[in-house]
Parts: sequence; C-alpha cells; structure tokens
Amino acid sequence: MEATATKATVQKYPDYQDSGEYWMGVIPKHWELKKLKHVFQEKKKVTNPELPCGSISYGKVVYKDDEKIPESTKASYQEVLAGEFLINPLNLNYDLVSLRIGLSQINVVVSSGYIVLKNVIELDKSYFYYLLHRYDVAYMKLLGSGVRQTISFNHISNSLLAFPPLPEQTTIAAFLDDKTAKIDRAIAQKEKMIALLKERKQIIIQNAVTKGLDPNAKMKDSGVEWIREIPEGWEVKRLRNVFSFSKGLTITKENLQDEGIPCINYGEIHSKYGFEVNPEVHPLKCVNEEYLKDNSNSLLKKGDFIFGDTSEDLEGSGNFTYLNFEGTVFAGYHTIIARPKSSINSRFLAYTLHSLPFRNQVRTRMKGVKVFSITQSILKDLSCWYPNEKEQKTIAEYLDTESAKIDKAVKMQDKQIEKLKELKSTLIDSAVTGKIKVC
Repeated sequence: MEATATKATVQKYPDYQDSGEYWMGVIPKHWELKKLKHVFQEKKKVTNPELPCGSISYGKVVYKDDEKIPESTKASYQEVLAGEFLINPLNLNYDLVSLRIGLSQINVVVSSGYIVLKNVIELDKSYFYYLLHRYDVAYMKLLGSGVRQTISFNHISNSLLAFPPLPEQTTIAAFLDDKTAKIDRAIAQKEKMIALLKERKQIIIQNAVTKGLDPNAKMKDSGVEWIREIPEGWEVKRLRNVFSFSKGLTITKENLQDEGIPCINYGEIHSKYGFEVNPEVHPLKCVNEEYLKDNSNSLLKKGDFIFGDTSEDLEGSGNFTYLNFEGTVFAGYHTIIARPKSSINSRFLAYTLHSLPFRNQVRTRMKGVKVFSITQSILKDLSCWYPNEKEQKTIAEYLDTESAKIDKAVKMQDKQIEKLKELKSTLIDSAVTGKIKVC
C-alpha cells in the first residue's frame, strides 16, 4: 500500500544532467552541484564539560552515560549542538553497517575524533540529513586511509552534493519525513509482532517441558525453585547424572585451515544459530585433521551439547548449542562438551535447556560483572526434569511442529521488514537525487 501511495504522488523532472558522482547519478538539470566544503565547514573544536556526553548511533546523536567517562576524558570532548551535523570518521573498515552521519537534535559533547559540520550557506537541514544519509551509505564508507581506515574533513571536502532550490529542499524533506515515518511505523509493528511470536514460542516450550501435553495430568512438587510442580512420574536429576562432560580443544591459528574437520568454537555458540547448529547450513571454520589425531575425545556426535564457558549475555539461548547434525565435528576453545547418557531424548533435553526455568538456573549461578563464567562443576549441579522416553519423544515432536510454524511466521515478518527497509532506502535515494519529482 505504501508503494502504491508513493507512486501516485511523484513524477519525473523534464530534464536531467550527469552529477559526475556515481552515488548520485543524474540529477535534475536546474539543480546545482556544490562541493561539500562550500556547503559546510568543519567546526572548530569547542570544549564544554557542562554539557552531557553523547555519541552517534546508527545515524542519530544520542546521550552517553556520563558516569562511564572519566572527567579528564570528558574535558577533551568537543561540543556538538542541535542543528549541527556529526560524523564518525573512525575505523570505517571495522563497521560497514552502522550509519555514521547524523543531524544532532541535542546539545552534547562528543569524542574529539568526530567531525562536526556547520552549514555556511542557507539550506534545509532536514533535506541534507537525508542526502548525507545517502552519501554515507553509498560513498563515504569507501573512503579513508591507514590501517584503521579513518577519514578527515579533507577526505570529504571536495565531494559534490546535489543542491536543489531551497523550496524544493523543504518539499523533499517534508515528503520524506512523512513517508519514512509511515514505513518506520510499519517496521515497528512487524518487529513487535516478531517479539510476540518469539514470546509465544517460549511459552509453548516452557509449558510443554514443565507440564507435559496432558492438561489433566496430576502434578507433584519438583523440589526445583524455578519450576515448582511437574507431572507425576517425571524425574528430576542433576546434570551430572544426565551428561558426561569433557572440555573442547585448544585451537591456534596453525591448527586452522580452509579444508579439514568443522570445529564449533565459542563464537558459534553465541551467534545466529540459536540453540542448534547444522554445519551444512552454516559453514564452520575447520581444524587440521593431523592435529586431531590425539584429540579424539573432542569428537562430537548428533545430539551432543556444547556449552560456552563464558558469556556476555544471559538473555540468550541458555549459553549452549545443540548439535543437530550427523557427521564429524569437533568442539574448540572456551567450550564444555556434554554428551547425554542413555534414556534421554536429546531433542527434548535441548528444549528443556532452552526454556526460561532452566535459563533462570543458569543466571543465578554464573559469576561475573560484564563477562559471566560457567564451569563444569556449575553445570553438573544444575537440575533438569523429564518424563519417560516415549513422552519425551512425543513432546519433542510436538515442539518441533509448533516451533516450525512460529519460525515460518517470524521469517515472513522478517522478509516484509527487509522489503520495507529497501523501499525506504530507495525512496530516500530517489527523492534526494531527483529521480522522482516530489509534488
């Protein structure tokens, strides 16, 4: 609907000229082209410790926690005021995703490494917010020099910018404010829907692995603080009686090679894989086969669990990965291997360990401030609960089916969000460069 509405309110300009800049392409013939240094100047650094600290985050100037900034550091920070543009010119090769140019709406002080721009001619700042957004995404990230790929004002000062007549700048900015706000609202609604779907999935998992599938089942006290009651006939055991534990390999650069045996490291546990990983879907780094001859105890099988011995996030999937793959895989550094003993369905156990009650156990025992650590002894003392093997299998199959439905719905929402983001990007590009005439 947004795309249809947009097409109905725009048209083409009668004549175009080549801008000389590939990221802009052609622009309307009556528009001017100006060098950035003729539109903006770099603001001289002004210190102002009375102002709160700030930084740029995904194209927006935001407040930063003053308590984390030493006074001596803050004293060196430079002022950026509402209506001025802020550029993060540091380490362009480190992060090609974040937006690095923003129009400040607040008065703050920021790192002296940032570039602050003030306009030297009359212009519509909202229009240039959108134009510099396009400049950032399509061009500026390719600039820079040195190992850290950092730029200065001189790197960008001679860049050509489209400069429409001022009334057109204002019209384009108003158009984009309206359209992007509608798209952002649509994206927010879909993100909320994804959050609700994931919450529903977690509730379904929690109910199934703590209450079973029979709503009329008699319950008993579990003796476990985080779940209280479980169905009669279910057992509660410490993980020391459920798993056999061992440690992963110590990996060095010399051990790694392009071809060899896939190895799951700490990074694969705390990533997009969730609570299961299939190396056929997500390729893993490989370890030299010669190195592994004396490390066969780290060989993993389908159904094995790999725990990370550290974590920066206790809200994730429970600090573990479940191997859903038939093949030869090894566990690498900062990992603890846990192999289920007999009479336990690994798939059911994976859902149990992914449930909120189990993760609450992990949270209460992991130690640390910023990075949390977990040991074999901690893991061995955690509790899990389960019914007989037949019921475990039934519950696991039920959760596979229900999870697949929700995952499909989440994927659909994700695709729609990507399309909306593409529409927003195309709309900004087309409007600020005059590919469409805003009426």
